[in-house]
Amino acid sequence: MAELTQGGEVVYSPRTVQAWRALLNWLGFFFQIFLQILRALGHLPLLSSSSSSSSPSSSSSPSFKPLPVIELPDQDLPADSAVQIADVHDSDADSDDRTEKLTVVLDLDETLVCAYETSSLPPGVRNQATEAGLKWFELECFSSDKECEGRPKINYVTVFERPGLREFLKQLGEFADLVLFTAGLEGYARPLVDKIDAGNLLSRRLYRPSTISTEYREHVKDLSGLAKDMCRIVIVDNNPFSFLLQPVNGIPCIPFSAGQPHDKQLLDVLLPLLKELSQQKDVRPVLYQRFHMPEWFQKQGIPSTGWTSVDG
Repeated sequence: MAELTQGGEVVYSPRTVQAWRALLNWLGFFFQIFLQILRALGHLPLLSSSSSSSSPSSSSSPSFKPLPVIELPDQDLPADSAVQIADVHDSDADSDDRTEKLTVVLDLDETLVCAYETSSLPPGVRNQATEAGLKWFELECFSSDKECEGRPKINYVTVFERPGLREFLKQLGEFADLVLFTAGLEGYARPLVDKIDAGNLLSRRLYRPSTISTEYREHVKDLSGLAKDMCRIVIVDNNPFSFLLQPVNGIPCIPFSAGQPHDKQLLDVLLPLLKELSQQKDVRPVLYQRFHMPEWFQKQGIPSTGWTSVDG
């Protein structure tokens, strides 16, 4: 019998108890497999700012929903923020002279590519990405770590290109000046960019030493030294905190990983938007109306005093 009754209490037989234990063990086994699959698909880009930042707040940053218009905060905004944005709108009606070429600053990891240490990449991830048509290549790059003999350590990296990357760079280069700005280390990023930019479409390449630290975040990308006119420069980055100094010059894009082989952000979303911006005398009013980044940064506890002036 599966159970016995003793003194009004139900007592399960040893065979029933063993069956329950076996069932629980199987459930635990499948749960561990499920966790391993999640860990394999979720990754941090190798040597990028998100994986190496020493800032304790960087790992706990609130999630950000890019590209749709961000919900405005309920509380009233400081008056100085409203004045600055108003100044930006007024600057669009200046002259009808021919505007200079748009400068587009591009992030690398999780924006154009995603990278894994080859030794830790589950074979199933690469196989699924390959079967889905995702382009990838392997790379040797120098690490900041040293071997015991003092020689630079070599890392082996597997890099997945975001779908449409080469065509995106080609078409974008026809109407914009392209700048690569990554928080990754040069020993890792330089050979990677050499691979994806064989046509030398990128006019400049900037690495981690070119970023700055602020009161609120590390590895921030200051755009003020990249263009004479802040009206004609835009940055595309999956990490909005990268452009917290110029919030109305930023386009927050959806992060890319190897688990997104059918991603269409570059050609179907970002390229049309950048073409539209290239025809504007001042990109900032358009970007403000679409993303409302100043309000978003204030929601994250970064006041307007943490930005550089948006009037320039």
